[in-house]
Amino acid sequence: MDRNHSKRENALALLIGSSLVSLGIFFFNQVGLLTGGTAGLALFLQRVTDFSFGELFFVINLPFYWLAYTQMGKRFTLSTLVAVSIVSFGADHLSAVLTINSIHPVYAALFGGGLIGMGMLVMFRHQCSLGGFNTLALFLQQRFGIRAGKVQMALDCSIVILSLLVVEPWLIGLSVAAAITTNLVLAMNHKPGRYQVQPPQAA
Repeated sequence: MDRNHSKRENALALLIGSSLVSLGIFFFNQVGLLTGGTAGLALFLQRVTDFSFGELFFVINLPFYWLAYTQMGKRFTLSTLVAVSIVSFGADHLSAVLTINSIHPVYAALFGGGLIGMGMLVMFRHQCSLGGFNTLALFLQQRFGIRAGKVQMALDCSIVILSLLVVEPWLIGLSVAAAITTNLVLAMNHKPGRYQVQPPQAA
């Protein structure tokens, strides 16, 4: 249970974090970029099926809720389900409120990757994730002390490399840069124990 934040703070963080991720995914879709994790898998499958990103992202995450429930708890699982639902809906429907006529692919990769990283960071700080590989990364960090950012980076880059089957090499290069940007945000800002409150020292 998250004892450092109120329910209202957790709810607001979940909404803001999910919205940032949705915007990052929206940028990626504008220029045909991919990413890692279950989001990357959904973007990959979107290219070879008739399903939308949101539909695929929601379904792909379903098997990971068991790990979340058994290892991370009921509240974490519920928060993750809500976050995944928001990202799935937001990424598919942001076009109803946001129109981008032109965006440079490099900007989309770096800024979109940063948005996704910041959104995930907000959720991690409030004991939530985007399911899938995020849940696995958080579990490994809590159980074995392996940084979530490093685990996420390895998985993300693997998914992006597999995408060579359907994406031009220069877009893969930008997608790798985006994945690195996302995970640098996490690796630099989400280290075990860094933000634990220290007891006051005696005078």
